[in-house]
This record gives sequence, C-alpha cells and structure tokens, in this order.
Amino acid sequence: MKVLWTDGSASPNPGPGGFAVLDNGKPVALGREPQTTNIRMEGRAMIAAIEYAKGEPCEIHSDSEFWINVLTKWAPGWARNGWRKKSGEIANLDLVQKLYALYQENPVELVWVRGHVGTAENELADEWANRARQGESL
Repeated sequence: MKVLWTDGSASPNPGPGGFAVLDNGKPVALGREPQTTNIRMEGRAMIAAIEYAKGEPCEIHSDSEFWINVLTKWAPGWARNGWRKKSGEIANLDLVQKLYALYQENPVELVWVRGHVGTAENELADEWANRARQGESL
C-alpha cells in the first residue's frame, strides 16, 4: 500500500499558496495558486494524492483535521441534502465535491497527524508545500 504525506500552505493566509504530496520522502505532486488559503491548499494536496495513487490502495497522512472531518463526517450529510448545510453555504464547495467523489471512488485510508511536532515526514511535506508556494515545481 502506498503511504503518502500531504500538506498545504498559504502565506499570508489568504495569499500565495502551495501544496505538496510526498511518496517515500520524495515530492510526487506540487502545486501553486497566486491567491488562496491554507484550507484550499490542504484540500488540493489530498486531491493530488488520490489522483497520484491511480486507484491503488493508499494511506494519506495529513495534518488537516478539517479535510478528514469533511470526508468522513460532514460530506455524506451535505451530499444527501443537495450540498447544503443548515448554517448556510458550504465553503470551498468545488473542492469538497471533487475530493469527496475521489474519496468514495478510491481505496483511501486517511490518517491524521498532529502538525509541527517534529514528525519527519509531516515536516518535509510542509517544507515542500512552502517551496511550491514560492514557485518550485517538479
């Protein structure tokens, strides 16, 4: 099973952003947007990870508790309710719908890791997300 590490970055937030996907400590997907948020970049990283896995079983490690909750707790109800929630619009609906579809269609296991506590792979994913934000590409 592939074990992938993802991270996203925007600085300032909102501002220029980047994301990274690592496989065996090496970046396999990097992306950048000129005006975005940390949340959007974290979501883009997960999308890129699932697309990189190409349908193979994979484990995605992320420090984005938000996106893991979206996929495992909130999106099923939002989808049943016509992509609406009681409190109003769903932020980043474009990413939510794309990521949720990919999550449902692919053998993905999500693993939450606490960010910025010295976990080597998470720190490396953060470094590459920042490098992507600054314009580095594969």
